[in-house]
Amino acid sequence: MSFTSHIFVFYFLPLVLLGYTLIPRPPLLSSDRKTRGRLLRTAFLLIVSYAFYSWLNPWFVALLFGTTCFNYILSHRMARSQSKDVRRTLFVIAVTINLGVLAFFKYAAFFQDNINSVLRFCGFDAAPVLHVALPVGISFYTFRVLSYVIDVYRGHQPAHSFLDFACYVAFFPQLLSGPIQRYGTIDAKSEATPTFADQLAAPTSGLSKFSYGAALFVLGFAKKVLLADTVGQAADAVFAAEAPGTLDVWFGAAAYTFQLYFDFSAYSEMAIGLGAMLGFECPRNFNAPYRANSITDFWKRWHISLSSWFRDYLYIPLGGNRRGSARSYLNLVAVFLLCGLWHGANWTFIVWGAYHGVFLVLERLLGKRTVYSFLPRPLQIIATFALITVGWVLFRAPNMTHAWRLLETMFTLSEPQGGSILLSATIYTRGYLLAIVICSLLAFQPVQAFDWAKSLTWLRVVLLAGLFCLSLMVMFAQTFRSFLYFQF
Repeated sequence: MSFTSHIFVFYFLPLVLLGYTLIPRPPLLSSDRKTRGRLLRTAFLLIVSYAFYSWLNPWFVALLFGTTCFNYILSHRMARSQSKDVRRTLFVIAVTINLGVLAFFKYAAFFQDNINSVLRFCGFDAAPVLHVALPVGISFYTFRVLSYVIDVYRGHQPAHSFLDFACYVAFFPQLLSGPIQRYGTIDAKSEATPTFADQLAAPTSGLSKFSYGAALFVLGFAKKVLLADTVGQAADAVFAAEAPGTLDVWFGAAAYTFQLYFDFSAYSEMAIGLGAMLGFECPRNFNAPYRANSITDFWKRWHISLSSWFRDYLYIPLGGNRRGSARSYLNLVAVFLLCGLWHGANWTFIVWGAYHGVFLVLERLLGKRTVYSFLPRPLQIIATFALITVGWVLFRAPNMTHAWRLLETMFTLSEPQGGSILLSATIYTRGYLLAIVICSLLAFQPVQAFDWAKSLTWLRVVLLAGLFCLSLMVMFAQTFRSFLYFQF
């Protein structure tokens, strides 16, 4: 079920909000009934989260439930054990099984295809490739579970009950595409956000939090339907063309750059908004990333929960920058190669990760400065945006051959060939050009939706109501397009 479907907007969400509101909140109960009220609310959230996920594929729920049971049992045994060897063994088992399940569903076909390429090169027959359906959201909830397991191994308390842990893993606003919130620890980049465990124990709500969540949900909804889906059509046309010209490729790359941001940030804002309407605070996931003046700055602003996860659970354990410059550079490249692989089973993602890793190392070598740091800040932002746009071509292309062809076209003046000559009439329309201009104005201004929704006035409420109505009309009029990060 997608947040931008009529089933979610008109049926699922109203019923969830109504049911959740009707359950008495702990402050309204006598002391001996507070625990029962909290359990009822947690159980309700768990049930609706499983119902939300089962709408996509009922079999995915079985994997989610199995993952939850396995990690809950092992984490509690690990926390109770007094033996360091036993704790370490259980930890290794938990991490291996979780990554193994993720690798099987997400990377089995990729590894088999590459093994077959080697076999064919050596003159042997290729083996049959096993294709399995990719459970939506598996990358996100696997990382949520891993953060919990690692924190318990480090000495943090495990979940008080299976119900709490199951609700954390399956919490439907964050289940499919994050943000990757942690259970019992606080990310240093989101110190103001209480832990999920604390919020389950003592949920807070009120009109101001609900109105903030509703406003953020509407803004995310509009960004997805009105902007991301619109510029996405132009990007799809360019990337599907056989031989587009240089200007066409740059236009398509810019369209995809905006599509990816407005699509993914829209999901994050809708998820945070839904959480707020239910009384939960979720960590911010984007902070005007295209205003970054370096690649280092970009990764402080883009997909914050993922970059924080890799920093705290991979980069720092590898040694971070504590073992000398050479080791620090190696750690950076390794982390971003894995970050690329996390996004998908394709060499394009791995090369994209290496691309960002190399620029991060270069900036470290220059003292966290760029080669264009002498420019005024606006020009630094434009230069960084251009580098990011080139990287997104690698991210979007279906394979490396296609990516190299597009990159070659971007940096060599060429005219469209063959059927691609008619591409200009398709992409340079007033609708697409207007959408690109609006995306540019919104992406490069400092006040983002996360901040704008915090200060509501009657004028803003009227504006949001009109925006929501317009978005609904467009949603019904156009073909459904799922969120891009569902494929990851």
